[in-house]
Amino acid sequence: MHSFENQLFDDPYPGRTIIVGMSPSGKHYVQVYWIMGRSANSRNRIFERDQQFVRNTAYDAAKMEDPSLIIYYPIKNINGMHIISNGDQTDTIYAGYVKGKSFEDSLKSREFEPDAPHYTPRISGVIDTQSETYILSILKTRQNDPSVCIRHFFHYNPFTKGTGHCLHTYKGEGKGVLRPFDGEPLEVPLFDSMDETAQFYWSNINVDNKISLLIKFISTQDRTAEFKIMNKNQTF
Repeated sequence: MHSFENQLFDDPYPGRTIIVGMSPSGKHYVQVYWIMGRSANSRNRIFERDQQFVRNTAYDAAKMEDPSLIIYYPIKNINGMHIISNGDQTDTIYAGYVKGKSFEDSLKSREFEPDAPHYTPRISGVIDTQSETYILSILKTRQNDPSVCIRHFFHYNPFTKGTGHCLHTYKGEGKGVLRPFDGEPLEVPLFDSMDETAQFYWSNINVDNKISLLIKFISTQDRTAEFKIMNKNQTF
């Protein structure tokens, strides 16, 4: 765990980020997601609960310019499958489970986001509480070439206590173009407390570009879920 700080904390704009893993005690499966933004439209967002789901919504609806790609459900769950993603592919994965499709099969129908010239990667994850496994995925271009879609899937079994695996959207910027994440998911630390987990990441990611962060803890015993949300646009 020696390199994650460079990519997540020292880089002012790693972009949207997902982390999936287990608390050190093994009492909770953990999901972490945060959003970042540089435009006024991107920064005009908060996370809010929708029963057992979480969604993005406009902080000030009157200032929302374009909801595409920035308003979606990053967290959903169905039949013990806990989905997390950085876009509307959450709904694609959820609908796939309803139809009996696998995580991988559902994402074969999707590509990176159509936001030229960056073509932001779609990053996704799922925890299967029945098999006690998890998967991460990234759908991205090859060096910002939209004619090629690369789909990587990373399977983890078993969980490692106190460790999360992390994907984020961007890995540096060149000539005004954000480059896609490259390599395997990062290993990052997790904690037994939702508050400690939230504060560790919220206090370390770039203060100017961070927007919202959410933590989901799922009990490994009774499968109940708890949430913590931090929004820059709201007072805690």
